[in-house]
Amino acid sequence: MTDLLQPGQRLARGVCRHLRSLDFACVEEFTPDRGLRVDVMALGPKGELWVVECKSSRADFTSDSKWQGYLDWCDRYFWAVDSAFPCDLLPENTGLILADAYDAEIHRMPDLHKLPAARRRALTQRFARAAALRLQATRDPEMTLA
Repeated sequence: MTDLLQPGQRLARGVCRHLRSLDFACVEEFTPDRGLRVDVMALGPKGELWVVECKSSRADFTSDSKWQGYLDWCDRYFWAVDSAFPCDLLPENTGLILADAYDAEIHRMPDLHKLPAARRRALTQRFARAAALRLQATRDPEMTLA
């Protein structure tokens, strides 16, 4: 199964497994707003929203120019990388998760930047709809979207 996944998807899988152990629910490849797609959006037990961007190489990181646009859509922002990644490239004020396809570990917790209440509500609803629609699609893959 992991052989079919791209390197970033393997990291996302390990991240989601770890965050689940912390009682977070995760949606991969989530769109918080038009033109933005985060690798992992995680919803915590107290309603906190975390964004995790998975970077599989230096080139993958340096080619990402949109990441700062994600900061307005989460309470905490993390990078997830493997143990071979040059972590000194990552901004100090962001979180750091070391991951592989099977698990992960938070190495640096970023500061909390609480979302405004209206944005949190709208984002939580978007998260719930995305999760429900994906579940429904797995149960009924022939379903048509109207």
